[in-house]
Amino acid sequence: MAQQTVTKDDFESMLLDSFVDNDAAEGTVVKGKVVAIEKDLAIVDVGLKTEGRVPLKEFGQAGRDGTITVGSEVEVYVDRVENAAGEAVLSREKARREESWVKLEEKYNANERVEGTIFNQVKGGFTVDLEGAVAFLPRSQVDIRPIRDIAPLMNVPQPFQILKMDKRRGNIVVSRRAILEESRAEQRSEIVQQLEEGQVVDGVVKNITDYGAFVDLGGIDGLLHVTDIAWRRVNHPSEVLTIGETIKVQIVRINHESHRISLGMKQLQADPWEGIEAKYPIGAKFTGRVTNITDYGAFVELEPGIEGLIHVSEMSWTKKNVHPGKIVSTSQEVDVVVLEVDPDKRRISLGLKQTLQNPWEAFAEKNPVGSTIEGEVKNKTEFGLFIGLEGDVDGMVHLSDLDWQKSGEVALDDYNRGDMVKAKVLDVDVEKERISLGIKQLAADDLADTGSTDGSGLRKNAVVTTEVVEVNDGGIEVRIADSDVTAFIRRADLSRDRNDQRPERFAKGDKVDARVTQYDRKTGRIQLSIKALEIAEEREAVANFGSSDSGASLGDILGAALKGRDEK
Repeated sequence: MAQQTVTKDDFESMLLDSFVDNDAAEGTVVKGKVVAIEKDLAIVDVGLKTEGRVPLKEFGQAGRDGTITVGSEVEVYVDRVENAAGEAVLSREKARREESWVKLEEKYNANERVEGTIFNQVKGGFTVDLEGAVAFLPRSQVDIRPIRDIAPLMNVPQPFQILKMDKRRGNIVVSRRAILEESRAEQRSEIVQQLEEGQVVDGVVKNITDYGAFVDLGGIDGLLHVTDIAWRRVNHPSEVLTIGETIKVQIVRINHESHRISLGMKQLQADPWEGIEAKYPIGAKFTGRVTNITDYGAFVELEPGIEGLIHVSEMSWTKKNVHPGKIVSTSQEVDVVVLEVDPDKRRISLGLKQTLQNPWEAFAEKNPVGSTIEGEVKNKTEFGLFIGLEGDVDGMVHLSDLDWQKSGEVALDDYNRGDMVKAKVLDVDVEKERISLGIKQLAADDLADTGSTDGSGLRKNAVVTTEVVEVNDGGIEVRIADSDVTAFIRRADLSRDRNDQRPERFAKGDKVDARVTQYDRKTGRIQLSIKALEIAEEREAVANFGSSDSGASLGDILGAALKGRDEK
């Protein structure tokens, strides 16, 4: 065999060819053979001058379970033909990424699922093998609800949804939760289609909140609101329900768009408000339990599911500005009277004070007008005294009823809060809840000496001359001439003309004629009116000096009447 001679040109050509092959190998994926395994590294021969070292972990599950052995053929990415150590720089991870990136990108753009395997746990989540590419699975994207044990999901092929891809950085973020939510939505849609409003189903209490409970209906949750648990008041769902309990519920409402389902338990029971008017007639008395207290009243349960409100104004006859919590307490048994029933609004108005006798009626029965009572001065005001009486009611002694001889303001100085005084009952107005008392009426008076013709003293409609002893905003206090008897003329009785009903037009010491409009010898109470006197004089003048058809003016008639009175 002839020896082949290699010329200088041939050698140069072969050297250039080898450079071309080496350049082409860099940045590409090539096939190689594992020639050795050292600890956690695989020595791979890809046909270059030297072998390259590839960490076994880059082979994913195959590198960890021993599938990669000497002689195994693998595909690797040639990063560099030769580094400073004279070795080829190879990467199985980059090779797999290059192989699968195009496929994954197509599925990502088409919003399709990808198959992957969770094989490792890292900070903030897990790593997933996606057909050769390594993706990141955030912990929040593992399941719909937080998972304590991830072990059952490790090394198990399962679908994922790609959320984000960054080829430049080589990052892929996937989600398992998106797959579960999509499956769950499909399942919910199927279940909702099978349900109907009004249907009664069994459910399991899944969660309890302040406003209700979530009930699992077999793959879909429904909300049982606290107001739909029972007809009676339920302060918190935990009073009636426990997690894991199986209950019967009625489907009240279904929203097919949002797949929200409203449930009810009380709907399975008879409505206690049916026929409520016959059951609780107005004026009837019942016993109930206080369930709730507010600033405006207290709610009383008459029976399970039926509550009525005692408004604060109906709680006490005498305690007007007291918080309901100071009159009744929660869970207290109380007697109430039905005041109003509104079946449409499901409201019942109750009264607590109506179960007790009206203290003003009781006082009037026990202490008729003219009787004498004794009480403590509770308050002292510019217009009189308030006396505390039996039954927790007050009576008022007006300034004009304090003393026969002293003016009201002077007589008022003789009394102080806490004094025990006696007084005579002048009047009791049950509707207005007022009791009028008089102290001066207890003393002997000289009314019999005021000039009455029949010897009985003053009489109704008599005309008396008085002297002004005091002027205030409410009227004037006067003393009947030639006596020590005083009376009070109210502002409205000062004149027939409203413009002249001004107390300031009178002065102390003025002589004023007035007519007796009321006189009670039993109580000694006198009411005088200048207005009544003017009206009576006008009527008398018209009767004596003119008529409606005489043609005389009212001024002419009154002038003649006054002249006649003066001459007389």
